[in-house]
Amino acid sequence: MNLTILRGHLRRAPESRTLASGDLVVGYELVAGRPGERAEPVPVVWHDPPAAAVAFAEGDELVVVGRVRQRFFRVGTATQSRTEVVADAVVNARHAKRSRTVVERALAGAGDELQPESRSA
Repeated sequence: MNLTILRGHLRRAPESRTLASGDLVVGYELVAGRPGERAEPVPVVWHDPPAAAVAFAEGDELVVVGRVRQRFFRVGTATQSRTEVVADAVVNARHAKRSRTVVERALAGAGDELQPESRSA
């Protein structure tokens, strides 16, 4: 199972771009960390997000639910990689009820994945 739940601050404003396929992708750089530890930047991408996805501003605290992905790509003759979180949902943390709902849904789905399959005898 690949499930990620992040809470952090936007390091800079979201960046949107249109891929060759015509799909819209919004990129975020969240700064997240545990209390008492140094915060780390985490790149997040959201494919085909709602229009409000670019309404967030630098410094906003966000809750992100998604999965970790490592992708490989060519730059000139070299192959490079990038590890990022692919978002299924991004919510402003000040909306506590919505934040809680997206996290609870993700955890409920994870719980379904963890249930042993029923066996026929």
